[in-house]
Amino acid sequence: MTAALHDMGVAEMSRALQAGQVSSLEITQHLLTRVADFEHLGAFLARDAQLSLAQARDADARRARGPVHALTGVPIAHKDIFVTRELASTAGSKMLAGYASPFDATVVARLGGGADGQPGAGMVLLGKLNCDEFAMGSANENSAFGATKNPWDLQRVPGGSSGGSAAAVAARLVPAATGTDTGGSIRQPASFSGVTGIKPTYGVCSRYGMVAFASSLDQAGPLARSAEDCALLLSAMSGFDPRDATSAERPPQDFHAQMLQPREQASPGRPLQGLRIGLPREFFPQALATDVHDAVRAALAELERLGATLVDVSLPRTELSIPVYYIIAPAEASSNLSRFDGVKFGHRAKDYDDLRSMYERTRAEGFGAEVKRRIMIGTYVLSHGYYDAYYLQAQKLRRMIADDFQACFRQCDLIAGPVAPTVAWTLGAQQDDPVKAYLADIFTLPASLAGLPGMSVPAGLGAGGMPVGLQLIGNYFGEGPLLQAAHAFQQATDFHRRAPAGVSGA
Repeated sequence: MTAALHDMGVAEMSRALQAGQVSSLEITQHLLTRVADFEHLGAFLARDAQLSLAQARDADARRARGPVHALTGVPIAHKDIFVTRELASTAGSKMLAGYASPFDATVVARLGGGADGQPGAGMVLLGKLNCDEFAMGSANENSAFGATKNPWDLQRVPGGSSGGSAAAVAARLVPAATGTDTGGSIRQPASFSGVTGIKPTYGVCSRYGMVAFASSLDQAGPLARSAEDCALLLSAMSGFDPRDATSAERPPQDFHAQMLQPREQASPGRPLQGLRIGLPREFFPQALATDVHDAVRAALAELERLGATLVDVSLPRTELSIPVYYIIAPAEASSNLSRFDGVKFGHRAKDYDDLRSMYERTRAEGFGAEVKRRIMIGTYVLSHGYYDAYYLQAQKLRRMIADDFQACFRQCDLIAGPVAPTVAWTLGAQQDDPVKAYLADIFTLPASLAGLPGMSVPAGLGAGGMPVGLQLIGNYFGEGPLLQAAHAFQQATDFHRRAPAGVSGA
């Protein structure tokens, strides 16, 4: 059975552990070997084999003693934007190289060993995953520790900023990983790497212990093989956290049960009967790559066959989401990243003359080019004389973008379209043109600005045999219906089970 362990998703692995067909120790040993064999992907930044094996033994012992959480003993790796006590937390930046956190992020604690007297799910920590520096990027090329490669084609990007998470899941190095989504950083890498990823409603998952980029946009979520896997993970990692002022005060949700709940009008062959799916005309422009258009349209036809009704809708301010996001997000980043000055923690320049030169040299050495660019933009739009002209206007447009979605949801239950205008591009192709990379976020930014839940579901292959993702967007706290639709689609298709050449099997 060992040869097929890495081909198991979270749900399948959980069932195998429960049935006693395999132990967590066996799974963990097998995956640690694979991680070492696939170092060329650049997916992992930190790992501790002895720690992982100790957690696996503990999980097996707890399973032997009696009932445990469904996820106990299942391995997971965390995007290195979440702080962890056991492993260094860098946010992909030289500024935090080697930083040792005194506590675990809430998401990490809930999926792992728990915190503050509350038990966690008991998942085994396999390591920390590469990401764009401070989550700023769409390709995972902005990491201070090297780029991550797409396992479907080593000459292409895996997407970003959660590129390490997407690549690790796609390469079958780990059944699940955490990510964060500020403007599409879960959905876009999930699409580029052929895995499933969900960004829940803003506030569903705690931001405590997540290194901040843009506080009004950052949201944690899982990446895994399937919607079922994501539902299990999201159920464990979500919930109110009093340490996070933006955490939604809602009772715990069982997203897995919500996903499996049949629709009132459903029948065996038409599980989505009565579901109205809106198709914004702005999500299907002429500039959309033909291969992406064809894959998404085929996926929509499958949803229609499953009983869903397709409805034409409009999100008229879609194009404005790019300038709005790239004003608001850098503004918040310039404020959040001011704490990295060489005084309290993180990198400090070795040579300086006075306090000012220490600040200047520390930040010049510690931050990469993209982070500096966004800090400069953010500082500019918040400066005297420009706040009203840029930042305030962007916030007004953000409200209007959210209103556009609510107008759509009066006509439909979910919204669907592509995740990105193209499949994954070649490594380095957009390094000299950051604006081109910004424009690639056109379909993911609107939902992020509105704080809505969205997910990417594997929907076929495009040019060069590269994955294409179908984006589904729900209304506030509508993760259940979102996962339900994705699960029905995946029960009828096998796109989520496909793996890059050379990573499946023995």
